Amino acid sequence: MKSLRSTSKYLSLILRHRPEAIGITLDDHGWADTAELIEGINKTYPLTMELLEEIVRSDEKQRYSFNADKTKIRANQGHSIPVDVELSEAEPPEVLYHGTGEKSVSSILQEGLKPMSRLYVHLSNDTDTARKVGSRHGKPVIFLVLAGEMYRDGHPFYRSANGVWLTADVPVRYLKQL
Repeated sequence: MKSLRSTSKYLSLILRHRPEAIGITLDDHGWADTAELIEGINKTYPLTMELLEEIVRSDEKQRYSFNADKTKIRANQGHSIPVDVELSEAEPPEVLYHGTGEKSVSSILQEGLKPMSRLYVHLSNDTDTARKVGSRHGKPVIFLVLAGEMYRDGHPFYRSANGVWLTADVPVRYLKQL
């Protein structure tokens, strides 16, 4: 039997990047029909409504949300496909952090932070979270982001349902390598 973790990773792939892989579509706001999702994932991973609820409840990053009656589900952020997850603009704290791998530092210092294959740049509230994110990409490097200054200069910020800060990009002048 496949693990809860591998099923959760597959769920993330489907809801953020490739819903067509299981024959479903997301609506304009990233919502998938829960019954169709379960049926589609069941072709590869065993999944019940109870197991899906457990994945949503126990995910340490709180990646997923159900609608009120649990007939729809979506990823909270991290999409590479164009969806509007109905983010509201929010004033960020003065500083946020971004973790990356050592191999990306030179391009970041030249071009700033770009969303790459995602819709937004993801920023953390603390260095520990940024370090964990950076560790997924090799030796971690952390950048301090002058988010308050960026916001006052007209760059919009959003906060996802699970607390991740998002912005379109971060120009070099708002970055300090730690």
